[in-house]
Order: sequence, then C-alpha cells, then structure tokens
Amino acid sequence: MFTVADQDAALEFYSRVLGFELRDDTRFGPEGEYRWVEVAPPGSTARLALNPPMGDSPGGSSIGVETPDVEAEHARLAAIGGVDMDAMSGTEDGAPPMFVLRDPDGNMVWVVQA
Repeated sequence: MFTVADQDAALEFYSRVLGFELRDDTRFGPEGEYRWVEVAPPGSTARLALNPPMGDSPGGSSIGVETPDVEAEHARLAAIGGVDMDAMSGTEDGAPPMFVLRDPDGNMVWVVQA
C-alpha cells in the first residue's frame, strides 16, 4: 500500500503516466466515507492500494516493477516530462538495468529490466 494525499490525483498519475490499470475503486464505511483504490501494471496479479495516510504524512513507501525494455520505459517517461525520476543505473556486479521514479507523494517505484 502507498499512502497518498489525494486518491484521485494518485489514480491519475498511476493510470495516465505509468499506464497502470484500475483494479478496484470501492466506497465503504457506514456512510461510504472511506474509499479503497487499487491499481496494477497490465497483466500483473499484484495490486497496489492507494490510501490516505492514517495520521502520518503521505509517501515514503517503495515497490519494484518489471518491464521488458527498461530503457524504452525510461525514455517514454522522460518524453512525458514532469516525472521525478533518476537516470538509469544497474549492471554493476551483475545487477539488471533499472531506474527509480517518485510519485507526487514521494513513494518510489523501481523499474527493473525483466
């Protein structure tokens, strides 16, 4: 789970920028005051919940996702502009090529060559 300040803004980032699919968007609680939002990379069985913080500030979490062409994904995101991401790294000591990006709340997504 990632904590986010605004679930709609986070959903927009993960779907429009990263291309994740919306897997669940459900209201719950006695008056429907809570919301459960899940996204996932296309074809993935793992899901990422985007939740408001429970007392703390949003952000500070990290996940890793695989892609068949990490350099192409880095170039695609760079062309969009406005995505907070680092340069490509990896290949040292046999590590796969990878880069890290941060969502608007500071959660980190490590994108790794499959």
